[in-house]
Amino acid sequence: MLTVIGAGLPRTGTSSMKAALERLGLGPCHHMFDIMTNPGRVERWLPLAEDTTQADWEHVFDGYRSCVDWPASFFWRELAQAYPEAKIVLTVRDPRAWHVSFKALIENGPRRGAPQDLPPQAAAFFESIGRMQPLLDRMTGELFGSGHTFTDGPVDEDSAVAAFERHVATVKESLPADRLLVFDVREGWEPLCRFLEVEVPEGEPFPHLNDSKFLQQAMASMVSGGSFTSPFAKHD
Repeated sequence: MLTVIGAGLPRTGTSSMKAALERLGLGPCHHMFDIMTNPGRVERWLPLAEDTTQADWEHVFDGYRSCVDWPASFFWRELAQAYPEAKIVLTVRDPRAWHVSFKALIENGPRRGAPQDLPPQAAAFFESIGRMQPLLDRMTGELFGSGHTFTDGPVDEDSAVAAFERHVATVKESLPADRLLVFDVREGWEPLCRFLEVEVPEGEPFPHLNDSKFLQQAMASMVSGGSFTSPFAKHD
């Protein structure tokens, strides 16, 4: 059962949030990387590309106590309703800096397509991500509007900033203040722990993970025959 739901867009510190929640004992925390390292989980998300009215969230999040990042955070509204006792954390950052990072995600991530003659693990990864294309397209289209899809690539800066601010405003307007924390990971442990009513880890810095750098390294490793390993292993 989910106790913490991340409503922030990708590239708003979601990797750091996953590591932080798991350090606080509120994990395992579902993140897109969990799908990448376990392609079998793709099956649980595929039906949500078109219909969420019959979603079995307990099945989707079996084994998890919290979630951040797409695809989970895209369904923040449905999850908030399905888990009325859960607290919601909306991660934010400067929207123009977010645009640069999100643009890199779209341009340098799986959208590039699969090279030829891939090693087995890399081939399985690209095949799984390819099957998620309808869901990725739905999420991107609803974020940016006008039928924009993941494969269309990034939008211009002003449109991206407007979409980011629209998302933040919608979440804030839709949830009671006592259930929602608007959080910039640069704020560190204090506001997050106060909101979640847990102790601040003594003498331990808040985790700051660069998921964009990791994704590029991991994909390069897979293509060359290496393995896709989680950037959270040392935080587990």
